[in-house]
Amino acid sequence: MKRHNGMDSGRRDMGMAVKDQILEVLDQCPGLTDTELEKRLQKRHQQINSACNALYKEGRILRRRNPDKNMCFCNYPAQLSGLAPSPREKQPEGAKERGRDFDEDAVKAFVKNWLERQGWDVSVAWGKAHGVDIEAKKDGGRWLIEVKGPGSRQAMRHNYFLSIIGETLYRMDDEKARYSIAFPDMPVYRGLWRRLPELAKRRTGIDLLLVDEDGGISVLK
Repeated sequence: MKRHNGMDSGRRDMGMAVKDQILEVLDQCPGLTDTELEKRLQKRHQQINSACNALYKEGRILRRRNPDKNMCFCNYPAQLSGLAPSPREKQPEGAKERGRDFDEDAVKAFVKNWLERQGWDVSVAWGKAHGVDIEAKKDGGRWLIEVKGPGSRQAMRHNYFLSIIGETLYRMDDEKARYSIAFPDMPVYRGLWRRLPELAKRRTGIDLLLVDEDGGISVLK
């Protein structure tokens, strides 16, 4: 039991050390993304992301999306003032559903950053630009991804799901390419994907990317 307690204490000390390092860096260079902190501190991305979220919940830092950095969350010392309200703070009263404060471009930005960390060269059609939403290339391979935002009503979300599959099938002209659809990680989209017949998933080869508010991405086959 003593050994177990010692391990727990060690983990807590390590977590505190990372938090302190983040605070020290942000005092000197406010506005860094989790990925930028990861590179400066030579830590794992998940470790930095968890520490930043903990600091935000403790009120010790501010996290704001930055349009100049592909809508990624940037981190600032809590004492800074004059920053625009974060999407979480602007969320309508009573809105409890996770992912509601996403827009389509925010989902695209998270997917873009996730792909680039894996070495893909990524092109994005921002806003209402025509063409495939995300096209990634690496080692002669192509990955085409259609993206939708959260939608404001359940009926709209069902329509989004059906239309994005149609758009993907319409663009499916490269038998060597990988095709995916991407949404905010919300229960409605998980449910719609579960109800899509397995035969349809296998024959089309389409998979689903679910993006959470911190940029974490789940891939469902």
